[in-house]
This record gives sequence, structure tokens and C-alpha cells, in this order.
Amino acid sequence: MDSEPNDDIKAMSFEQALEALESIVDHLERGDVPLDQSIRIYERGEALKAHCDRLLKAAEDKVEKIRLSRDGKPVGAEPLDGE
Repeated sequence: MDSEPNDDIKAMSFEQALEALESIVDHLERGDVPLDQSIRIYERGEALKAHCDRLLKAAEDKVEKIRLSRDGKPVGAEPLDGE
């Protein structure tokens, strides 16, 4: 079974994915990459961006679920799937 070229992205942390995305942007901005390679790099950049967006959304959802005590201090977080 062949894996997709960007399967490794799923295991990346937000920071790793963002660093890889910044590297791709720098590489493409130099303009010294052949067209076919530029397309592959751009597609990887799109996959990295989507992964960062998912991780950021999950973090935002988690922050929204933090419960506060009466004096305004965090007392824990509710599960994301439990309402």
C-alpha cells in the first residue's frame, strides 16, 4: 500500500508544521525551483497550512472549554465532545 507524499504532516506538531511551511514559502520566493517541483512544494504547503489550521482550531476549542471557578481561576477543562 503506497502512502501519500504528505502523510508525515499528520504527525507534526503545530510548531513543526509552521516551520516547514515557512521553509516552503522561503524556497518558493527565491524562484529558483523548476515548475514541476514548485507545484509539489506548493501542494505540500497547502497540506501544511490545512494541518496548522486544524491544530489551531482544536486548541481554540480547548481554550473555550476551560471552566473558571467563582474567583475567576481555571479549575479544569471539559471534554470537547461532551456537552
